[in-house]
Amino acid sequence: MARPSMTDLLRETYAALASVVEELEEHHAWVATACVGWTVHDLVWHLHADAVRGLVAAHTPADRSADCDAVAYWRAWGSDPDTDERNRRMTRVEAGLHTFTALRDRYLEASSAAVRAVSDLPDATVVLTQGHAIGARDLASTLAVEATLHHLDLVAHLGGAAPPTQAGLVEVRCVVEGLLDRALGWSDERVALVGTGRAEPTQDELDELRGARIPVFS
Repeated sequence: MARPSMTDLLRETYAALASVVEELEEHHAWVATACVGWTVHDLVWHLHADAVRGLVAAHTPADRSADCDAVAYWRAWGSDPDTDERNRRMTRVEAGLHTFTALRDRYLEASSAAVRAVSDLPDATVVLTQGHAIGARDLASTLAVEATLHHLDLVAHLGGAAPPTQAGLVEVRCVVEGLLDRALGWSDERVALVGTGRAEPTQDELDELRGARIPVFS
């Protein structure tokens, strides 16, 4: 399928995720997700943090040229297991300070604001995020990719919840294949799951990968 503009992609992926989150209640808070060690409560806190990242980045212009794009941004993610584990623990602790209803509402507010702020950026704008200088449209891609992957994580054990958008999965595929420097003959969802360590590859998939390192990020 053709890729939409990055701002349209951001709006679509965030709207799809918000439509799932806004239906959740306190009794959903302790349902497991596909993120190791995280419940729905923990993951929604993390989603809130990423929406805040987008909102802050949109208001933090860089004083230098971009040093990464929508693919290169992900190269270092998941390369430090000790840091990842500390972040997982910190997320659980911070999430526990809030009732789920309050956290859900804060996420919905922040995600809506982030979409508006990033969508209003001129294409030529370069902003700062996570130590990188990145173009506005590439920033939108990173936010959409994270939202799509965590949408998969969130609904893994929520029976009947709507899946992420197809456009979001296509964008994840573009990033995974860009990092691998090869095309993969699998479905978009399978590329997203295997490429980011959310599913174990089959032997046929390992044969196609031909020794490439996966996950490419997590």
